[in-house]
Amino acid sequence: MDAIKFVQEQNDQGTKLPDFRPGDNVIVSYRIREGEKERIQDFRGDVLQISGEGLTKTFTVRKMSSGVGVERIFPLNSPLIAELKVTKRGKVRRAKLFYLRGLVGKKARIKERTFRGK
Repeated sequence: MDAIKFVQEQNDQGTKLPDFRPGDNVIVSYRIREGEKERIQDFRGDVLQISGEGLTKTFTVRKMSSGVGVERIFPLNSPLIAELKVTKRGKVRRAKLFYLRGLVGKKARIKERTFRGK
């Protein structure tokens, strides 16, 4: 098992993404190839979960588009992620926020985490 972890660490792209947690609102700028053209498309939504370990680590982002929930799973170490911005920090008590799928309107909102300085 140590040999597998060693190879994974050697192949790590070393993408520098900000620290984020489930419940945070993020904007993922993702490179999309259409034929020979390449463009960057933003996907803005709430992080539902972070799963996996090492190179297989992924995170799921959910957004509402025309009243329909759209979820997308992004690999954390993907070279196609151009940028990731955290717009809001969410205050949640769970690591997997799948209960948001059944909520509609104001009930589906996540409270913002506030920091108190001394």
